[in-house]
Amino acid sequence: MLNINERFVDDVFDENGVLKSYKFKYESNFNFAYDVVDEIAKGEPDRPALLWCNPKGEEHLFTYGDLKYYSDKTANMLRAKGIGKGDMVMVILKRHYQFWFTILALHKLGAVCIPASFLLTKHDIVYRVNSADIKAVLCTGDGETAEHVDAALPECPSLKVRIMVNGTRDGWDDFMTDMEKADDKLERVDTNVEEPSIMYFSSGTTGNPKMAMHNYLYALGHLSTAKYWHKVVPDGRHLTIADTGWGKAVWGKLYGQMFMETCVFTYDFDKFDAKDILQKLQDYKITTLCCPPTMFRFLLQEDVASYDLSNLEYCTIAGEALNPDVFNNWYKQTGIKLMEGFGQTETTLTIANLLGTEPKPGSMGKPVMQYDVDIVDEDGNSVPPGVTGEIIIRTKEKPIGLFMGYYRDEEKTKATWYDDVYHTGDTAWKDEDGYFWYVGRTDDVIKSSGYRIGPFEIESVLTEHPSVLECAVTGVPDPLRGNVVKATIVLKPGYDGTDELKKELQQYVKKETAPYKYPRIVEFVDALPKTVNGKIRRAAIRKSDNA
Repeated sequence: MLNINERFVDDVFDENGVLKSYKFKYESNFNFAYDVVDEIAKGEPDRPALLWCNPKGEEHLFTYGDLKYYSDKTANMLRAKGIGKGDMVMVILKRHYQFWFTILALHKLGAVCIPASFLLTKHDIVYRVNSADIKAVLCTGDGETAEHVDAALPECPSLKVRIMVNGTRDGWDDFMTDMEKADDKLERVDTNVEEPSIMYFSSGTTGNPKMAMHNYLYALGHLSTAKYWHKVVPDGRHLTIADTGWGKAVWGKLYGQMFMETCVFTYDFDKFDAKDILQKLQDYKITTLCCPPTMFRFLLQEDVASYDLSNLEYCTIAGEALNPDVFNNWYKQTGIKLMEGFGQTETTLTIANLLGTEPKPGSMGKPVMQYDVDIVDEDGNSVPPGVTGEIIIRTKEKPIGLFMGYYRDEEKTKATWYDDVYHTGDTAWKDEDGYFWYVGRTDDVIKSSGYRIGPFEIESVLTEHPSVLECAVTGVPDPLRGNVVKATIVLKPGYDGTDELKKELQQYVKKETAPYKYPRIVEFVDALPKTVNGKIRRAAIRKSDNA
């Protein structure tokens, strides 16, 4: 163990192991691929870095030495195809292990990596390629994504290079064939921490996706994610369940974890299956786990006690707010407390229940030390405990991990980041102890009959009812009240969506929380619309209701 992380952070813990302070340190040319992954490869080339498997039974273990070797070869392959510093490259590789070779290679070349979902259609691809002048696409051969790229090609003049992983297609280069032919010696390319490194298209409820651009310090900002929140340790195995097309992947499958010299476990599956995941936790002796509350809820529908999870030491939760019943049931089954965290595509971990602290079930925790976080009213004034407001980050000194701005969209950047304040668009309140409690997106908050109603509180109540597996609460336009509360509910097996059950659930909410919050509309469905990472898409429900 080299303790690489100590080169980049000075931290202080008290006698009980609670973090008291930390401060990042770095050189102006810091580059995660060279200064973390390659440094570990130099000192301990045989240290396990990435353990990959898929449902077909294929398995690969890559060491840090392997990652250096293959990322150098990938960089030389891409350079031979004309990819260099500043070029925009879209990466659609699901959970394929070639994603790690590619993102490290792009960092080494000084090119900008743009991870993207394999669910993109022709329209999505045309918008993204032309918005960012994307020069190359590395794409999975699984599914129809490459077909959509080809359909988009005539409308995308900047797109010059197409490379495929796991398949062949006319007009596409084969990743593995060309990578294996490339030289494995790469001279360091000079990069600066203030230069762009990685960019995500971030969708909102209106308009086209925004392009959140991050510089090379974004990777460093995630050191705190793994060290102080995930509790990642050098000889452990960490699993974050996330597709590489989403920001959560680099939160939990790359940056912070490799700062801590651990082994990242990746299961390259297409469809989430709770029994399958529990089996992997057991068989691969996973020590730390992070996934959305929805996935924990489905894990809890299985016989958790029948699996040997004795190696599992720590669990974190993110992606959406945590219902207390999930916290309590997981603790009852495993003895492990779920440590919630909060952040955005534009940030790193911003609010969390950090290592050594005592979580309050349902609370996001407290602001992490690298961000100056507050809750404010519509006039920008700090609100007292118990009052809901918007979560903001003060940026008189720009924190490490905060994005550079929305690429090529100064107007949208200024709409959310002005007067040295970044507006998250998320609402919360804090208690007397300083713990933050999530309410919802500013556009999720339901305004009904003069009340402001956060969907999460109602969802938390409903999921405590024995019939409810999961639910989403949204607002439906109403001529009298402005909006009324609607609950879209998936029932547990053995329950039927009768009118009697609707009334029972409505009365249950009235009893457990303020009566004005009860759902006047209840709809039973077989499944909720979700992102590929399991996050409930309330916007899709609203769109369907308003169609």
